[in-house]
Amino acid sequence: MDPIQLILLVVAIAVIGVGTAFGLVARGGRRGQVPPAPPRPPVEGPSTGVAEPEAPQGGVDLLEPPAPVAPPAPVLERPESTASRLVRLRQRLAGSQGALGRGLLGLLSRDRLDEDTWESIEDLLLTADIGVGPTQELVERLRTRLRVEGSAAPDVRTVLREELLTLLGPDLDRRLQVSGEDDRPGVVLVVGVNGAGKTTTVGKIARILVAEDRTVALGAADTFRAAAVDQLATWGERVGVEVVRGVEGGDPASVAFEAVRSGVERGIDTVIVDTAGRLQNKQGLMDELGKVKRVIEKQAPVTEVLLVLDATTGQNGLIQARVFREAVDVSGIVLTKLDGSAKGGIVVAVQRELGVPVKLVGLGEGPDDLAPFDPAAFVDALLG
Repeated sequence: MDPIQLILLVVAIAVIGVGTAFGLVARGGRRGQVPPAPPRPPVEGPSTGVAEPEAPQGGVDLLEPPAPVAPPAPVLERPESTASRLVRLRQRLAGSQGALGRGLLGLLSRDRLDEDTWESIEDLLLTADIGVGPTQELVERLRTRLRVEGSAAPDVRTVLREELLTLLGPDLDRRLQVSGEDDRPGVVLVVGVNGAGKTTTVGKIARILVAEDRTVALGAADTFRAAAVDQLATWGERVGVEVVRGVEGGDPASVAFEAVRSGVERGIDTVIVDTAGRLQNKQGLMDELGKVKRVIEKQAPVTEVLLVLDATTGQNGLIQARVFREAVDVSGIVLTKLDGSAKGGIVVAVQRELGVPVKLVGLGEGPDDLAPFDPAAFVDALLG
């Protein structure tokens, strides 16, 4: 090999070696490091021309935390209308009071009405708790009509119906006075002994008024019974009615005052105040109820005082009625549990005792088992 060829061979080997070394270095760099992506040009917004920020890299979305979900509002009950209550009034009374009507019709339909028959009629009326005075009055009127009119008289059923209606006082004003004057609420004070269904009656009256689209507030002034306060609160929650309550054992008059004050400020139509029903002594009851009424009337006049009586107590209910009549000016009577008593004559007796009408009657344990007292419906139920 001549010298020139030898020089060319050496140069070629050197070039190949340098190229190989450079390739190895470049490949090692790519294996150990990923070159950064070229920066993206800013993107203009659709209308402002201001560059929008780039989306975060790595595929992770930065989201707002979810807003807390509010609990669903409670579903309020819609109480029954007065019309449907009256239908049930007739049905329930027909079941509980029918024996009295059937007994009277059976005796009066005899061919001969002798003294023994009239005595049996008197006994039947007295057993039904009509009372001595109203019984004597009814018997005398029946004897006169059937004797004087004789064959010209209407049938016995018609005569008995007319006389029973007269005894019940069909012309008495039985409307609840639940409206106030001068933009102030009507105030209903509910009184009665514990156990007569007083607190339950307050809740049921509220349902009657809500069904008539009136706004109502309740005052839990029976502060000596925590159960009564809680019970009233439950009644209010079911129909969306506010219940004003105080501390256990607190002053009932202050709770009643706050309930009426709240009613005045909020423009409520009617405020119903539940009261304590203790009967330790008459003087204490009179003082307490008198104070409650006086304090209420610093805000608005009391438009109705309802006395709640248990119809199943019979003549004992009259004793209670006398005590409350002396303690507070009762304007209406609520007879509870009338469907559980066969002694419907208490309606007549208590009206005569107090000189005020029966305005509402309770006919069961259901939330809408309280209805306006309808004398005609009552007598029709008695007679079947």
